[in-house]
Amino acid sequence: MPRRHLSVRAAQTARINTELADLRSRLEIRTDWPPEVLAEADRAASLPRLPEFDATDLDLFTLDPPGSRDLDQAMHLSRRDGGYRVHYAIADVAAYVSPGGPIDTEAGRRVQTLYFPDGNVPLHPARLSEGAASLLPGELRPALLWQLDLDADGGLVLADLRRARVRSRRRLDYATVQGRIDAGAADGQLSLLAEVGRLREEQERARGGVSLPIPEQEVEADNGGYRLRYRAPRPADGWNAQISLLTGMAAAELMLDAGIGLLRTLPAAPESAYARLRRVAAALGVPWPDGLPYPQLIRSLDPARTADAAFLNECTGLLRGAGYHAFDSARGTVPPPDPGHAALAAPYTHCTAPLRRLGDRYALEICLAVAAGTEVPEWVRDTLPLVPGLMESGDRRAHEVERACVNLVETELLRGREGEEFPAVVVDVDERRPTVGTVQLRRPAVVAKCDAAEPLPLGHRVTVRLTLADPVTRTVRFALVPDA
Repeated sequence: MPRRHLSVRAAQTARINTELADLRSRLEIRTDWPPEVLAEADRAASLPRLPEFDATDLDLFTLDPPGSRDLDQAMHLSRRDGGYRVHYAIADVAAYVSPGGPIDTEAGRRVQTLYFPDGNVPLHPARLSEGAASLLPGELRPALLWQLDLDADGGLVLADLRRARVRSRRRLDYATVQGRIDAGAADGQLSLLAEVGRLREEQERARGGVSLPIPEQEVEADNGGYRLRYRAPRPADGWNAQISLLTGMAAAELMLDAGIGLLRTLPAAPESAYARLRRVAAALGVPWPDGLPYPQLIRSLDPARTADAAFLNECTGLLRGAGYHAFDSARGTVPPPDPGHAALAAPYTHCTAPLRRLGDRYALEICLAVAAGTEVPEWVRDTLPLVPGLMESGDRRAHEVERACVNLVETELLRGREGEEFPAVVVDVDERRPTVGTVQLRRPAVVAKCDAAEPLPLGHRVTVRLTLADPVTRTVRFALVPDA
């Protein structure tokens, strides 16, 4: 899809900000902090628990969106005999947060950081999440330091975890890294990121894992207003993600071996779902030869082609049903019969974003104990059974926030333009009601429902007419314009 940016007029910005405040109120999202939480954050920030092991000699760098300050991870990559070594430092939230204390209690209410166009609502006070606990460049920090040794093909051969003091050297963003690599100006660290990232992608292919290269619809602040855009993932995004996935898979294996942990699971899709995708592929003219595995088909597609993009959109249905599973065999709760994450074709856990996600702190503390051969802390074991429910409710709220924010900006962009026609692509059709579906506008970056008198042509370029843009209900609706 073209990625032309279209800004919301300044006169609409105040309305959007008011609506965003109302949205937070309606969802009972607390933006202020209890005084006791701020007081504990101030005390903890001034006296962090620094570990004895010193890893400040590692030339660590962070890779995040521009302007980010809640930096959870920093990495260092090097060669070793027969392969590679990845050091992956994760912000040590437990060095600042006392179990059962005010910050911990408030984090249990918030569960995860929520992102709005006018700012975020963090899991932890900014004094910690964007300051004392964040792996900002040049700052001495307590961290959880993974050592992940890989063979020459990128396969994991050793995983270890310990507490360490670290100092990140550089804060980089995806566009900068990609630009340096494309220009042949990457230093040794960034060249290794690309090298190891590609090897890990090959490992993913060999396992039968799948990553869907679908552009994301985003709301951005823009010179006093807001804009919608489609953001396609860069190769550097994928290489960075592979390091995080590698860590999450290593952590899951540690926990499964120990019989205690917190997994992120996704069951395999039923055959009926794949049968439906085959019908969609046939309708779109996407070749899917008999015997070609689904993961290989995905890697053969080009999201710049409208038919392929529509098919990839339909594939997201296979990713529904992800959840969290806690287990503690010593207390009678065993791991699930199938502990894997179907999209990754491996067991996996979230453990690389503890500043932004509550469950990661629990997974990391378990892995630390397992790696050290010590007992898992009682506060972790006591609360662990509750964490899946908390995380699932947090995920639902985060998805609701994301969709509501996009819907709000979409309606403000299109307010008063009823009757106008736009070029679009049909990206989804209701199988039971083929005259109803979803279209993705080429510009502005809007995705919305569409009605037609005849069955909608999935994957085809069409012209649609705006019939509704209601900011009160945050509803946008289009109608298909018949061919002349």
